Amino acid sequence: MKWLQNWLTRYQLHHHPVPHHIWRMLIHQAPLFHGLSAVEKAHLRELCTLFLQRKNFIGTQELAVTKEMTVAIAAQACLLTLKRSLDDYGGWSDIVVYPAAFKVNREVTDSIGLVSHEDSFLGGEAWSNGPVILSWETVKTDLTTPRSGHNLVIHEFAHKLDMLNGKANGMPPLPADMVRSEWTRAFSEGYESLQRQIEHRQRPAINAYAATAPAEFFAVCSEYFFTTPRHLQHAFPAIYKQLALFYRQDPLG
Repeated sequence: MKWLQNWLTRYQLHHHPVPHHIWRMLIHQAPLFHGLSAVEKAHLRELCTLFLQRKNFIGTQELAVTKEMTVAIAAQACLLTLKRSLDDYGGWSDIVVYPAAFKVNREVTDSIGLVSHEDSFLGGEAWSNGPVILSWETVKTDLTTPRSGHNLVIHEFAHKLDMLNGKANGMPPLPADMVRSEWTRAFSEGYESLQRQIEHRQRPAINAYAATAPAEFFAVCSEYFFTTPRHLQHAFPAIYKQLALFYRQDPLG
């Protein structure tokens, strides 16, 4: 069936390409993509075309999801798989887009075991074998007014890669040529270092949210890797090296 998949890919690329005017505007306006070569930008556009054929975008609260919005989300998501495989995003189909931050109600268990319900507002969420949920307001801000180490789409889609071998835990399945013990050592030492900085009321090397769980540490480090790689390389050089191997990219190179 490989021939059929290849035929379908060629058909989709030929008949459903990302519109040139939308692509040109996105690449020009978003600093996130400025470091890519012309060849990488062309490949990213192809990945976006295929991604958009495989995913279903759902607007909520009367939000009309436009082609420009879907391309903007797809381009950021596919940046993570630029040198990997788009199949990393297989097994699920829906991307739910809210106009802004959305409210969720969760069960919270305190230190003595009492369970309560707590409301909180989120900018995004990724479900195992389920949808990715995004705030368009946050996505748009990340593209037009980027902040160091902040990119919602990269964060949530890093969680999706982490979930490829089960629950997100900061230990995604690694390429065959990577050494698991080196990954574990780099991320464990970095995570513990960040927690010590916060505990001692020092200025954290990266967003303090990364210290809440190993899964969040991996996702936040991925944000820095793509948005401000020099900062990550300075703060955690061993982690930068591991992510360069994992994503098959070297933004500083």
